[in-house]
Amino acid sequence: MSGFNETQKEILRLKAEKNALILAHFYQPIEVQDVADHVCDSFEMAKRARDADQNIVVICGVVFMAESAKILNPGKKILLPVTDAGCPMADMVKPEDVVKLRKEYPDAAVVCYVNSSAAVKAVSDICCTSSSALRIVKSLPEKKIIFIPDKNLGAYVAKKVPEKKFILFNGFCPTHNRISESDILKAKAAHPESVFAAHPECREEVLKHADFIGSTAEILDFARKTPSETIIIGTEMGVAERLKRELPNKKIYTVAASFVCPNMKKTGLGELLNCLKTEKTEIKLSPEEIAAAKASLDRMVSI
Repeated sequence: MSGFNETQKEILRLKAEKNALILAHFYQPIEVQDVADHVCDSFEMAKRARDADQNIVVICGVVFMAESAKILNPGKKILLPVTDAGCPMADMVKPEDVVKLRKEYPDAAVVCYVNSSAAVKAVSDICCTSSSALRIVKSLPEKKIIFIPDKNLGAYVAKKVPEKKFILFNGFCPTHNRISESDILKAKAAHPESVFAAHPECREEVLKHADFIGSTAEILDFARKTPSETIIIGTEMGVAERLKRELPNKKIYTVAASFVCPNMKKTGLGELLNCLKTEKTEIKLSPEEIAAAKASLDRMVSI
């Protein structure tokens, strides 16, 4: 355990003692990532939670990630260190919004971005993540797609599948959506030799300047493989922070200093330690809620 501070050592001790699995998202503070068994994007996190055989699964992320873990592996105790670490995008869409859209477009399939509540997943046909959205939309027989809640990701996929009609819900990630075209133009002017890797939750005006567009895991893989020695990262600063450590010979920059998800930064080592000690931050869903939402998540993971 050399290199770990005392809090990290205690977290690792409790993790072993309680047979717990710690999953952390790439946007989590780097010191939290360091004690995780796996650092993942939301798609990988869902699969690892589904397949976990430990007694406890700790999700270092936000509420919808912990709910997804519970839905996919209902027999496990799922802990979320900070229970008010929500997702503003997920809060933008309600089940009644989806029901209304279904009535307006009865021949459309509802594709639900995983950044959504269990209740919204329950009234959707299939879930997707940023890394699987295109593949999932192409797999569906329906020619009309209701895409919820992220209009930016939906628009990005729609351009790739012009043969289908998309009905986009007016939701978005406030962190990615606040990045403007002027932000990326300033970053490119400051680092003209750079390549730009962007997340599809960014606006189209930003994506059109990208050399690569992909999920957090895909952006990381691109940064590792590109011959370019200077990279501008167009997603939450946790990814850039991880890359700066991992690729010390490359110059890593973020599009803007404000590229921070406040909810993802709520989980610190203290919160994680307290979660393991007390086990009081358990995510609980009724059997009815789990059954209703499980089908759309199962379809996503199976494709």
